[in-house]
Amino acid sequence: MPDLSFSSLAVVLAVAFFTPLALGLVPRVRVPSVVVEIVLGIVIGPAVLGWARPDQVVKTLSVVGLAFLLFLAGLELDLTRLKGRTLTLTGLGFGLSLLLAAAFGFGLSSAGLVRSPLLAAVILTATSLGLVLPVLKEAGQTGSVLGQLIIAAASIADFAAIVLLSLLFSRDASGPGAKLVLLAEFALLIGVLGVTLAVSGRSMRISALLVRLQDSTAEIRVRGAVLLLILVIVLAQHFGLETILGAFVAGAVVGLVDRDTAHTHPQFRVKLDAIGYGFVIPVFFVTSGMEFDLQALLHRPSTLVLVPLFLAALLVVRGVPALLYRSTIGGNGAAAAGLLQATSLPFIVASTAIGVSLGLITPATSAAFVAAGLASALIFPVAALTFLRRADRPVPTDETSGAAGDPVR
Repeated sequence: MPDLSFSSLAVVLAVAFFTPLALGLVPRVRVPSVVVEIVLGIVIGPAVLGWARPDQVVKTLSVVGLAFLLFLAGLELDLTRLKGRTLTLTGLGFGLSLLLAAAFGFGLSSAGLVRSPLLAAVILTATSLGLVLPVLKEAGQTGSVLGQLIIAAASIADFAAIVLLSLLFSRDASGPGAKLVLLAEFALLIGVLGVTLAVSGRSMRISALLVRLQDSTAEIRVRGAVLLLILVIVLAQHFGLETILGAFVAGAVVGLVDRDTAHTHPQFRVKLDAIGYGFVIPVFFVTSGMEFDLQALLHRPSTLVLVPLFLAALLVVRGVPALLYRSTIGGNGAAAAGLLQATSLPFIVASTAIGVSLGLITPATSAAFVAAGLASALIFPVAALTFLRRADRPVPTDETSGAAGDPVR
């Protein structure tokens, strides 16, 4: 074996193991585990205790964790929700978010607070679907009109933000026009790949073979999903696009072609969640904390001031558009939607890291953005639950929304 140290990985995995246990002992404390994992990563990392460092082993697994996180986010993308009034409202909402984000970006740039107004705007447009879904499930809203609006809005924001980041800020040196052509070619290849997988899946012989091997030691469906993830990432890199776009698209492709999960392979997505959330994704979050530049954040008071400013920007850019939903889900429902749409963390961590590597954002500003993301994940979901429980009118059911001409599913 190569001479590699696993000491830091052992500390990281210990944090990943004990965090949900500790939170489970105090169920009244509604703190997302990813927030605690990042904070503990800061504590155990070089900035504080120095018990662990992001060495080669930890960094490699962290990159895999980010890829798996975006893969599972793409897997949650349900295009059947994007139709009718839901598509109209969420599309208009995201358009308004883009305008607000651009205004904030250029405002921050004019004030000398950020180097790239476009990067700041892109950072502010995303919503963390992985943080939003547990809140909706806890409130029993995933099947309601309110829940579907939020899930659709978060899906659009996640996908669009990743595409914009890859299109405008890829490490490839080509201009936006050339990248747009490459993105179109990438989309065409992905479409061909998706159609090929869908057609192959309809073959009775192949389907029977997959069913026979899926729960054996072959774990053929899991192996196929991981292979697809890596292949699409390689394709994205080949076209000069960001790997995070490849990971998200790979999940979306699996979600589109794999619609029969409840009958022939009900454990498939459970197994993918086990690999992701049981192993590599916590490594990504803890490592993000270890790499967090705490000294850059605390070095100057002016940098600390950026944290509430960026938090307010998130709330305005993603929260204000939720007012468009008010006529459909009521005032408290719109407030809850706005707070959940403004919840963002993984994309901020990934995009600011890319910005730092390209010299478009300083480590101090990156730390301020990540701190604002941590605050959004800590504050906004809890506040949203309060609004959901104090809704000023019943959330429409599937039947009533269908009668109003808005197809729900």
